[in-house]
Amino acid sequence: MEEYLVRIMRLLQTCFTSHNGTTTLNALNGTFKLPVEDGKTYMLRLINAVFTYESFSVAGHSLTVVGTDGSYVKPFSVDYIFIAPGQTVTALLTADRASRGLRNARYYMAARPLLPNNPFVIFNNSTSTAVLEYADDAAALPSGGAAPDPEFPVLPAINDSAAADAYTSRLRSLASEEHPVNVPRHVQEHMLVTLAVNVIACSPDEHCQGPRGNRMGASLNNVSFEAPRHANILDAYYHKVRGVHTTDFPSNPPLLFNFTGDVPPELWLTKRGTKVKVLEYGTTVEVVLQNTAILGSDSHPMHLHGFSFYVVGTGSGNFDRHRDPAGYNLVDPPYQNTVAVPSFGWSAIRFRAENPGVWFMHCHIERHMAWGMDTVFIVKDGNAPEAKMLPRPPGMPRC
Repeated sequence: MEEYLVRIMRLLQTCFTSHNGTTTLNALNGTFKLPVEDGKTYMLRLINAVFTYESFSVAGHSLTVVGTDGSYVKPFSVDYIFIAPGQTVTALLTADRASRGLRNARYYMAARPLLPNNPFVIFNNSTSTAVLEYADDAAALPSGGAAPDPEFPVLPAINDSAAADAYTSRLRSLASEEHPVNVPRHVQEHMLVTLAVNVIACSPDEHCQGPRGNRMGASLNNVSFEAPRHANILDAYYHKVRGVHTTDFPSNPPLLFNFTGDVPPELWLTKRGTKVKVLEYGTTVEVVLQNTAILGSDSHPMHLHGFSFYVVGTGSGNFDRHRDPAGYNLVDPPYQNTVAVPSFGWSAIRFRAENPGVWFMHCHIERHMAWGMDTVFIVKDGNAPEAKMLPRPPGMPRC
């Protein structure tokens, strides 16, 4: 099994990196340079557009985090940030070289992967760089010679999940009069959703080279999402077409076991299905996203279309319904649309289903989404005109 997984992950790595070879900062094959002036403060909008978690730092400068996924957070200063695939972070950087007595005029901005200790995860272990330059300080550059090499930042170890957890725990909404929080206190719909990389049984006429003669898959609550081939769920729901999907996505896993322990091979298997979860308009929802150790445990950046949600809790091991909610943050939790579910752990989110329509929820790691780590929420219309799904525009292309 291990040999197969390593082989398939190397193939995926080649597919994902064969075009540009490495990850880049600001999508440039060359070195991106950011000119700054001493004494000014700059706002950086950071977007993770790769398939791995990243740490990011600027040598000789601290970053003040002020927002995530388009929502403000209580400002806090760090030497480096962590950002999951699909997430965004807004941070302030003050060009304060002179006030701190630093002489160099050039500093590296650097990003590199953060990955758990999973032998099946193969990746390009490279560091992406850009250069921050003090454009107004020509005196710092030697006359008639090359500029000195930029200083390089100290980044956390590639498997330093403790540093990532410590960073994430500092994300708190402003919770001010101008920016209030509206965390649902009374939950009407509780869901426990397991995240897993699985195998799918091959049919008798197929030859599969995955573990135990199966093919690779992924699932939520042991349902590997299969997109309809000749229709789409949005059209089917809007036009009341039957037979495209079913409305029986489970609110709980079909079997309770030690999700983060050694999982026996008979629990590796999953089945495909086009199952959706239907919510009444205005329902308050809690979804506990529980990672599993099936075929190893990756961190999963789970993204929900159509909504932002409050990340009210996160923890290691198996979620305990009787113990863990006591530690929820219901005062100032971060308001995000992508939550980084830790490996061998869980995250709890809450939201109000007040956006009628058909909404995709998926892992933002492309291979996991392609393998089936997705589902769909359908939020029904409410009574008020503004609580009804808008009609599709006449010129909207067909899927």
